[in-house]
Amino acid sequence: FQAHDTRADGGVRRIELHRERVVLHRAIKGMRMAINVRVSDFLGVAWRGLDDDAQMLVLAHRDPSLNIPLCVSSDAEEIASAWQMWSDIFALPLLTEDDEREPAARRRRHNAVRARRPKFLVRRRLGNLDNTETVHRDEREIIARD
Repeated sequence: FQAHDTRADGGVRRIELHRERVVLHRAIKGMRMAINVRVSDFLGVAWRGLDDDAQMLVLAHRDPSLNIPLCVSSDAEEIASAWQMWSDIFALPLLTEDDEREPAARRRRHNAVRARRPKFLVRRRLGNLDNTETVHRDEREIIARD
């Protein structure tokens, strides 16, 4: 099915629901992408109130841009039965607006390049360890001092 997406081209994204995964298809600035998310990564099925009488069920994710709308209706009994049905299908908990958490902070990714040696050190040849310096006996060493 298709859902509203403010960042996608045309304001629409296509959603495929499966029991174990959700696939989001959308295009941003001409670049098409498919985002594959496991159902176990979602927090649960959330019940949200839109207006005075309209209510919506959402497959809630920690990243709000990955939330999936499941059902919109003004009938409270229909929303309640659909809420339980979607929770059973995906084996996820039932959430209300109060149960939903704040969005997760972005993870810091480690820089893989930082641990590598610089190029000039890779090209540098090692000295000859077999050739030790010559030691001159009974000679005075000259040291420059300020």
